[in-house]
Amino acid sequence: MRASARAGRGLLLAALLAAVAGRAQAQVFVTPLCATYVSPTTLRFDTAEHARWYKRFWTGECDHLFGCMPGRPNWNEVVAQLAARADLAERPALPPKACTLGQRIGLDWSREHDVRRISTADLRRYYDVLKRDGDPLRGLDAVARAVDADLKRLPRR
Repeated sequence: MRASARAGRGLLLAALLAAVAGRAQAQVFVTPLCATYVSPTTLRFDTAEHARWYKRFWTGECDHLFGCMPGRPNWNEVVAQLAARADLAERPALPPKACTLGQRIGLDWSREHDVRRISTADLRRYYDVLKRDGDPLRGLDAVARAVDADLKRLPRR
Protein backbone atom coordinates (compact mmCIF):
# COMPACT_ATOMS: atom_id res chain seq x y z
CA MET A 1 0.00 0.00 0.00
CA ARG A 2 1.34 3.42 -0.90
CA ALA A 3 2.17 5.85 1.91
CA SER A 4 -0.36 8.41 0.64
CA ALA A 5 -3.16 5.82 0.67
CA ARG A 6 -2.25 4.75 4.22
CA ALA A 7 -2.16 8.37 5.35
CA GLY A 8 -5.56 9.02 3.73
CA ARG A 9 -7.09 5.98 5.44
CA GLY A 10 -5.54 7.08 8.74
CA LEU A 11 -7.08 10.53 8.42
CA LEU A 12 -10.46 9.02 7.55
CA LEU A 13 -10.30 6.72 10.59
CA ALA A 14 -9.32 9.63 12.86
CA ALA A 15 -12.20 11.73 11.54
CA LEU A 16 -14.70 8.89 12.08
CA LEU A 17 -13.46 8.29 15.63
CA ALA A 18 -13.68 12.00 16.41
CA ALA A 19 -17.23 12.17 15.06
CA VAL A 20 -18.35 9.18 17.12
CA ALA A 21 -16.66 10.53 20.25
CA GLY A 22 -18.22 13.96 19.70
CA ARG A 23 -21.69 12.45 19.41
CA ALA A 24 -21.27 10.34 22.53
CA GLN A 25 -19.84 13.27 24.52
CA ALA A 26 -22.71 15.48 23.47
CA GLN A 27 -25.01 13.70 25.90
CA VAL A 28 -22.89 14.09 29.05
CA PHE A 29 -24.47 17.49 29.80
CA VAL A 30 -28.10 16.46 29.26
CA THR A 31 -30.13 16.02 32.44
CA PRO A 32 -30.54 12.38 33.54
CA LEU A 33 -34.29 12.82 32.99
CA CYS A 34 -33.54 13.17 29.26
CA ALA A 35 -30.67 10.73 28.82
CA THR A 36 -32.96 7.97 27.57
CA TYR A 37 -34.88 10.19 25.14
CA VAL A 38 -32.20 12.37 23.55
CA SER A 39 -30.26 10.14 21.23
CA PRO A 40 -26.64 10.97 20.44
CA THR A 41 -26.92 8.97 17.21
CA THR A 42 -29.40 11.50 15.80
CA LEU A 43 -27.23 14.51 16.55
CA ARG A 44 -25.57 16.06 13.53
CA PHE A 45 -23.57 19.21 14.14
CA ASP A 46 -22.48 21.51 11.32
CA THR A 47 -19.30 22.54 13.19
CA ALA A 48 -17.59 22.13 16.57
CA GLU A 49 -19.00 25.55 17.50
CA HIS A 50 -22.52 24.30 16.70
CA ALA A 51 -21.96 21.47 19.21
CA ARG A 52 -20.78 23.95 21.87
CA TRP A 53 -23.81 26.20 21.34
CA TYR A 54 -26.02 23.08 21.64
CA LYS A 55 -24.38 22.39 24.99
CA ARG A 56 -25.07 26.05 25.92
CA PHE A 57 -28.76 25.49 25.16
CA TRP A 58 -28.92 22.56 27.59
CA THR A 59 -26.65 23.90 30.36
CA GLY A 60 -26.46 27.68 30.08
CA GLU A 61 -22.65 27.45 30.10
CA CYS A 62 -20.68 29.24 27.40
CA ASP A 63 -17.64 26.93 27.03
CA HIS A 64 -15.42 29.59 25.38
CA LEU A 65 -18.05 30.68 22.84
CA PHE A 66 -17.44 34.10 21.33
CA GLY A 67 -20.33 36.46 22.06
CA CYS A 68 -21.97 34.06 24.50
CA MET A 69 -23.62 35.13 27.72
CA PRO A 70 -24.34 32.41 30.28
CA GLY A 71 -28.05 32.08 30.70
CA ARG A 72 -31.02 30.76 32.54
CA PRO A 73 -33.25 29.02 32.23
CA ASN A 74 -31.50 26.39 30.21
CA TRP A 75 -33.32 23.35 28.87
CA ASN A 76 -32.15 21.10 31.72
CA GLU A 77 -33.79 23.56 34.14
CA VAL A 78 -36.93 23.82 32.01
CA VAL A 79 -37.36 20.03 32.06
CA ALA A 80 -36.88 19.98 35.85
CA GLN A 81 -39.42 22.81 36.32
CA LEU A 82 -41.97 21.04 34.14
CA ALA A 83 -41.45 17.73 35.94
CA ALA A 84 -41.92 19.43 39.31
CA ARG A 85 -45.21 20.99 38.14
CA ALA A 86 -46.59 17.85 36.53
CA ASP A 87 -49.26 15.81 38.26
CA LEU A 88 -48.18 12.37 39.35
CA ALA A 89 -50.17 10.80 36.51
CA GLU A 90 -48.48 13.08 33.92
CA ARG A 91 -44.90 12.47 35.03
CA PRO A 92 -44.20 9.38 32.89
CA ALA A 93 -45.33 11.19 29.71
CA LEU A 94 -43.37 14.37 30.38
CA PRO A 95 -39.69 13.42 29.84
CA PRO A 96 -40.04 11.93 26.35
CA LYS A 97 -42.07 14.92 25.19
CA ALA A 98 -39.92 17.61 26.85
CA CYS A 99 -36.58 16.03 26.01
CA THR A 100 -37.18 15.28 22.34
CA LEU A 101 -38.66 18.75 21.92
CA GLY A 102 -35.55 20.21 23.57
CA GLN A 103 -33.35 18.31 21.15
CA ARG A 104 -35.28 19.69 18.16
CA ILE A 105 -35.21 23.25 19.46
CA GLY A 106 -31.58 23.12 20.59
CA LEU A 107 -30.22 21.66 17.38
CA ASP A 108 -31.69 24.48 15.32
CA TRP A 109 -31.15 27.36 17.77
CA SER A 110 -27.47 26.46 18.13
CA ARG A 111 -26.75 26.70 14.40
CA GLU A 112 -25.16 29.67 12.65
CA HIS A 113 -27.42 32.75 12.65
CA ASP A 114 -27.82 32.81 8.87
CA VAL A 115 -29.16 29.24 8.68
CA ARG A 116 -31.11 28.75 11.90
CA ARG A 117 -34.83 29.25 12.07
CA ILE A 118 -35.25 29.43 15.86
CA SER A 119 -33.92 32.57 17.53
CA THR A 120 -33.30 33.51 21.14
CA ALA A 121 -36.52 35.55 21.00
CA ASP A 122 -38.32 32.35 20.03
CA LEU A 123 -36.81 30.59 23.06
CA ARG A 124 -38.24 33.33 25.29
CA ARG A 125 -41.63 32.94 23.62
CA TYR A 126 -41.58 29.16 24.14
CA TYR A 127 -40.60 29.57 27.78
CA ASP A 128 -43.41 32.08 28.34
CA VAL A 129 -45.91 29.55 26.93
CA LEU A 130 -44.55 26.84 29.23
CA LYS A 131 -44.72 29.12 32.29
CA ARG A 132 -48.21 30.40 31.48
CA ASP A 133 -49.89 27.07 30.84
CA GLY A 134 -50.85 25.35 34.07
CA ASP A 135 -50.65 21.91 32.46
CA PRO A 136 -47.04 21.11 31.47
CA LEU A 137 -48.03 18.56 28.82
CA ARG A 138 -50.49 20.96 27.19
CA GLY A 139 -47.77 23.65 27.27
CA LEU A 140 -45.30 21.29 25.60
CA ASP A 141 -47.87 20.51 22.90
CA ALA A 142 -48.38 24.24 22.26
CA VAL A 143 -44.63 24.81 22.04
CA ALA A 144 -44.23 21.80 19.73
CA ARG A 145 -46.80 23.33 17.35
CA ALA A 146 -44.93 26.67 17.43
CA VAL A 147 -41.61 24.90 16.79
CA ASP A 148 -43.12 23.03 13.83
CA ALA A 149 -44.25 26.34 12.34
CA ASP A 150 -40.94 28.09 13.09
CA LEU A 151 -38.89 25.30 11.50
CA LYS A 152 -40.90 25.69 8.27
CA ARG A 153 -40.01 29.36 7.83
CA LEU A 154 -36.99 30.54 5.88
CA PRO A 155 -33.74 31.08 7.81
CA ARG A 156 -33.25 34.57 9.24
CA ARG A 157 -30.59 36.22 7.09
